[in-house]
Amino acid sequence: MWTKIYILVFFTSGILSLIFTKLAGVVAKKTGIIDMPSSRKVHKQPIPLLGGLGIYFSFALTILIGLFLAKLQLMPGYLLVHSPGISHTSKKLAVILTGGFLVVAFGLIDDIKGVKPFQKLILQTIVAIIVFMEGMRISLFLPTLFHSFVLTIGWFVLIMNSFNLMDNMDGLSTGVAFITGSILFIFALQMNQLFIATILAAFLGSIVGFLKYNLPPAKIFMGECGSSFIGFFLATISILMTFYRYEKHQTFLPFFAPLIIFSILFFDTTSVIWIRTKRKLPIFKADKNHFSHRLVNIGMSQKQAVLFIYLLTICTGIGSLLLSNLNTFGGILVIIQVFIIISLTGILEFVGKKKEERIKNS
Repeated sequence: MWTKIYILVFFTSGILSLIFTKLAGVVAKKTGIIDMPSSRKVHKQPIPLLGGLGIYFSFALTILIGLFLAKLQLMPGYLLVHSPGISHTSKKLAVILTGGFLVVAFGLIDDIKGVKPFQKLILQTIVAIIVFMEGMRISLFLPTLFHSFVLTIGWFVLIMNSFNLMDNMDGLSTGVAFITGSILFIFALQMNQLFIATILAAFLGSIVGFLKYNLPPAKIFMGECGSSFIGFFLATISILMTFYRYEKHQTFLPFFAPLIIFSILFFDTTSVIWIRTKRKLPIFKADKNHFSHRLVNIGMSQKQAVLFIYLLTICTGIGSLLLSNLNTFGGILVIIQVFIIISLTGILEFVGKKKEERIKNS
């Protein structure tokens, strides 16, 4: 029964995203909100921004339509029994939509005029506090509310900035968002979290509709407004989800599931920060030191680099789906496997870089 709902929500959001993204591209061209080529960027032609508006509004409208139908009880009979649950969830959905609107609006300002890094951090902190005050927070059996507050704020800042940093090649950030969102969707199904799975279906549909125009060669970019919303949504939904079964046989390892799901995203962020710090460059200044750029530097095409990162994200993320069903030993093996995959990637980069240097010096 719920499968039909997921499919309906996914396709509704996807169709709306196709329409809104197309409209956003038209508006961007008419208003001159264009991403121009430069030495720090990989595209050679001017590309319209504002694709993030298509992602957000298709997601938001799909959710609002669902809430409207639920309020009027215009739903199939088997869903009416879930009306109390939908009403209970509506307040959290209002926070997600409101917080999403704030980051999209601020991102739009950034796309048009540009804002300073510390201003972004302030907004990210504000929306994280809004979510925290609504009761959506990381607990992890932490001793005090202060520890929960710090960890929750840090999680939002990390996820939002990571998706922004990864938005450096056609289809890369949104493709990774679709893969990680899909893994979270499967996790929600495993844990029987029906409403969260439905929300994720709406999000995934909005991403697919946008990807139609963003896969190489991209016809539109999502801009800061899009990457900020994606990061905000996935940070929120990963906090809302339950990864731990309160059963006797359950180990503590499912708590690591979000870290594993986003491990490649975090690898890109930490490696970029490390390289910029080592070279004494500003951390928030755009450059070509990202994971995808480094893959291109060792011989991959842009499409190959994007596909490579997709596959890495799938490889590491799949392991997280096993954590709730494994004993401690099995769970530790999954975590070790993730470290091995990332280590092999680092070795590939190192060898490729050395080979490139030998060719240049010969």
